[in-house]
Amino acid sequence: NRGDIANIGFIVGDEAVAVVDCGGSVAVGEQLLAAVRSVTTKPIRYVVMTHVHPDHMFGASAFTASGVTFVGHRNLPRALAARGDYYLRSFRSQLGDEVERVTIVVPSLLVEDRATLDLGHRTLELRAWKTAHTDHDLSVFDPASGVLFTGDLVFLQHTPIIDGSLLGFQRVIRELEKTPATRVVPGHGPVGAGWPQALADERRYFDALARDLRQLVKKGADMEQAAASAGQSERGSWALFDAYAPRNATAGFAEIEWE
Repeated sequence: NRGDIANIGFIVGDEAVAVVDCGGSVAVGEQLLAAVRSVTTKPIRYVVMTHVHPDHMFGASAFTASGVTFVGHRNLPRALAARGDYYLRSFRSQLGDEVERVTIVVPSLLVEDRATLDLGHRTLELRAWKTAHTDHDLSVFDPASGVLFTGDLVFLQHTPIIDGSLLGFQRVIRELEKTPATRVVPGHGPVGAGWPQALADERRYFDALARDLRQLVKKGADMEQAAASAGQSERGSWALFDAYAPRNATAGFAEIEWE
């Protein structure tokens, strides 16, 4: 897939543009830059990085020559420092020589809790979340259109992935749904679903997973048993379930075991 698997986009104000995530390779980032330029000649003022995963941020190098400000959660620089070199090595099998063009770009504008970005009569509302999909998730809400960019806090059709906290993900979902959006751009899956209805499947999956894990812990099951069985009632509802469900169960088991 050459790294082209995540939803990315841009928002145009009267004076400037903000890009939200920049794709999984420099080539994808360049395609996004070309898409911006096909719509407007206004300067790109911000590139928002919703989290550390390569499919969302390996395209950042395509925007470094534009003089933009890169924006991220306050914990994102730490995550980039810890994982950046590993990602560059491990993604060679997916990107081939294209990985040589990737530069790890560290955001200079960090969001502690909430922040706003002014594009000229169009203000974006950013929120840094507590640990959920990762420990550095950032969302972008555009009140002018009612569109909410969630990064990987929302998955549609694609099995959700826990790289942070199952219990934290459940808590964040309950808070995220209060955002007065009308449509959502999820990290993965169809764009434009109604809000907050788009959260229903993800909430159901996490609730089922947590319920199963609590029952397994009570029975004295081990992590291997949990990985094989927890959340399996959701198998038919998600793509790539076998690739990610055992990982999610393992992550959740480690938390729930110590509740």
